[in-house]
Amino acid sequence: MHWLPLIGIAVVVVGFALRLNPVLVVVSAGVVSGVAAGMSIGDILALLGTSFVSERALMLFVLTLPAIGVLERAGLREHARNWISGLRKLTLSRLLLSYLGLRQILSMLGLTNVAGHAQTVRPLLAPMAEAAAEKNGPPLDEASRNQVRAFCAGTDNIGLFFGEDVFIALGAVLLIQGFFSQHGIELEPLHIALWALPTAIAAFVIHGLRIVWFGRRLARRAEGAG
Repeated sequence: MHWLPLIGIAVVVVGFALRLNPVLVVVSAGVVSGVAAGMSIGDILALLGTSFVSERALMLFVLTLPAIGVLERAGLREHARNWISGLRKLTLSRLLLSYLGLRQILSMLGLTNVAGHAQTVRPLLAPMAEAAAEKNGPPLDEASRNQVRAFCAGTDNIGLFFGEDVFIALGAVLLIQGFFSQHGIELEPLHIALWALPTAIAAFVIHGLRIVWFGRRLARRAEGAG
């Protein structure tokens, strides 16, 4: 085996240890490994460009972060808090339950990238949840605020994880089908997705109860502080 191309791993280790720019470190490691493998600079750049263009999810992620940053700088989080403060009947529990249901339904349809921590939880859901928790009580302390944010992130994770398995074209469903096929058990992707539906419903009910319990605990804590 030709071990010289593995020098790129050393470049990654040294670059991360020195806390250099991660993108620069990874690209440099790829170039070093390519040169060590005997590739020309033109071939290396063509391979990097092809790989970047083919990874559309990466391009979406790269474009999403600057857009969210600009919106936050323009006051997106503040506007979200003010909007929730004007809705009298919307509580923390109702907000998170609504988001959980919407996240699961969209994931069941294969729309897994329309929401997430970077594009939804941090700029929208978290400030809205904080405003809903503070609507009928004193401002949240630092521990309670972190708990609300953690619940928002957990709600997004649960909605995505247990909803996406119901989508028949998901890679996990096809992986399950391939695993059983290797052992002589032929299953249709639709059947696998349908059997994931009871688990998704159970996840919604269990986490929904946790949300309600958490909302009541925050309310009791606010009453005690008042």
